[in-house]
Amino acid sequence: MKRALAFVLAICLLAPAQLALASDSGRERAVIGADLSGEQVDYVYSVFGVERGSVRELTVTNADEREYLEGLVDEDVIGTNSISCAYIELLGEGEGLDVRAENINWCTREMYVSALATAGITDARIVVAAPFAVSGTAALTGIYLAYEDMTGEELDEAAKRVGTQELTVTASLADQLGSSDTVEIINELKLLLDETRNMDDAELRAEIGRIAGEVGVELNDSQIGQLVTLCRALEKLNADTLREKVESVQETLRGLGAKLERASGFFESVKGVINSVIDFFKNLFA
Repeated sequence: MKRALAFVLAICLLAPAQLALASDSGRERAVIGADLSGEQVDYVYSVFGVERGSVRELTVTNADEREYLEGLVDEDVIGTNSISCAYIELLGEGEGLDVRAENINWCTREMYVSALATAGITDARIVVAAPFAVSGTAALTGIYLAYEDMTGEELDEAAKRVGTQELTVTASLADQLGSSDTVEIINELKLLLDETRNMDDAELRAEIGRIAGEVGVELNDSQIGQLVTLCRALEKLNADTLREKVESVQETLRGLGAKLERASGFFESVKGVINSVIDFFKNLFA
């Protein structure tokens, strides 16, 4: 009898822990490119920091990637193989996005954060990885797939497509403008959609030029044209919902750019001291 009671008690004590583990594993997914070798898969799991088999694994194919990327980036960027991988863990509401990337040479962390917010994903820990250097544009498809599998809810199809379009446009412009400035311009546009809807293309181009000027960059006609096209796509989404998503990731974006801002401030202060010294000697010997 004592042995039976001890067994029942052990089951009762272990059951909540098992349920908690099941619940936790339901909030994590690993998405692996279909064309990776076993050794390459082991490598990306080491980057994720999780053991293979401890989380549900999904596969993303080149066909899956093309569904969102075709027509947005060059064929050589899409390629014929699915290489990019992603790990995603859902976080509590308001915890924000924590994005890390390994072997991704075109898309930066702030680009992913901004594009994910457009698609409707704002509270998650995400690792994007590949066994060798790749652009990283295709990883967004895997993140969409994992998020929908975990939540059981489909993200808005238009928002997913525009999120992918945003990532590719941002990556393209960032080559000339820098990642942080490009993301800042695009997020400013997201907050003005109620106004830009009522602008013709000439007015919108002027508004984009104004925003770029405030950020401190100068855009050429081609770059402005890319942003006009993206803005018109963003205007098809619910402006209030998008504004809410953008605002929810602002702290994350500021955090990613904080080091650059501090560095910029430091060099500006040094330059100010040097100029003061120069002016002092100019006045001394004037």
